[in-house]
Amino acid sequence: MTTFCIWCCEPTHLPIPAKKPGTMRSSLTLVGTLWAFLSLVTAVASSTSYFLPYWLFGSQLGKPVSFSTFRRCNYPVRGEGQSLIMVEECGRYASFSAIPSLAWQMCTVVTGAGCALLLLVALAAVLGCCMEELISRMMGRCMGAAQFVGGLLISSGCALYPLGWNSPEIMQTCGNVSNQFQLGTCQLGWAYYCAGGGAAAAMLICTWLSCFAGRNPKPVMLVESIMKNTNSYTMEFDHCLKP
Repeated sequence: MTTFCIWCCEPTHLPIPAKKPGTMRSSLTLVGTLWAFLSLVTAVASSTSYFLPYWLFGSQLGKPVSFSTFRRCNYPVRGEGQSLIMVEECGRYASFSAIPSLAWQMCTVVTGAGCALLLLVALAAVLGCCMEELISRMMGRCMGAAQFVGGLLISSGCALYPLGWNSPEIMQTCGNVSNQFQLGTCQLGWAYYCAGGGAAAAMLICTWLSCFAGRNPKPVMLVESIMKNTNSYTMEFDHCLKP
């Protein structure tokens, strides 16, 4: 006579992973949490500085003028009688080709790419604080390498920026004595230093901290975890059907 173990096939006896209700585990270590915070700070600092037109300060027609790579505050227009008047407002250039110099066009592209990369890594790092098995040690190091590249791109943009100081538009603002790496009567703004400082912090500090950010030695794929649980349920069910 064959007897089946029916009682052990009830759902209450199936192996269910033990998890504490209401808890949320992180895939980052304590150092990794610090890395995520600094990654967010450096990404926001660099990206905000990129969009603000306060990289360069000067004056034109007695009015203060400021520039970034693709934005400007206060610009001259032709008024009545062909005289120049200053329009006191901030805005971006009408087109990419309207940016005063080729160096500033390259700076706009390179710096923008670096800021986008830093923001992407910072977003993933913040998600790693509240999602288990998202960031491993290997993944953290790869993200640190991406941060190094992003910081390097922003630093390259900051290095390209002085090459555009010899354009006619900048010379009119800087007393007609400015040249490449020579500001004349102008001065660098706080946004330029903030962008460069954020890039340096991402390259040096965040890249180093990312080596110790991940909690798990190797990445754990979600599909593999699901298959592992499914196989355990199948084995238990087969064991119940055996005589």
